[in-house]
Amino acid sequence: QVQLVESGGGLVQTGGSLSLSCAASGDTICVTAVSWHRQAPGKERELIATMAEGGSTNYAEAVKDRFTISRDNARYTAYLQMSSLKPEDTAVYYCNLKVGYTDSFEVCFGAMDYWGKGTLVTVSS
Repeated sequence: QVQLVESGGGLVQTGGSLSLSCAASGDTICVTAVSWHRQAPGKERELIATMAEGGSTNYAEAVKDRFTISRDNARYTAYLQMSSLKPEDTAVYYCNLKVGYTDSFEVCFGAMDYWGKGTLVTVSS
């Protein structure tokens, strides 16, 4: 059974930095694509950063050049480094990992979406 654990949210002042992490655990798992999403109060959830299995990344315009997505394949963990934070970055941040299982040939198959429970980031002005 796959579990995700998010951590790293909190309160920070405008211009500050925070780092979020999202770790998957389970037997013989593998992680393909990872992404981060956020939902601000009264707004819909939005996709802000993705990293494909091959390592290519994409960012929403609102966070480009301020946020960095990364991953540690050996630890099945995704990260979101946030800098130059603004009050409008205040939101609950969710990770999404596509997690599959490795066979005897170490091929990753059956990847499915798993979501973290969310972590609150509050940026004070």
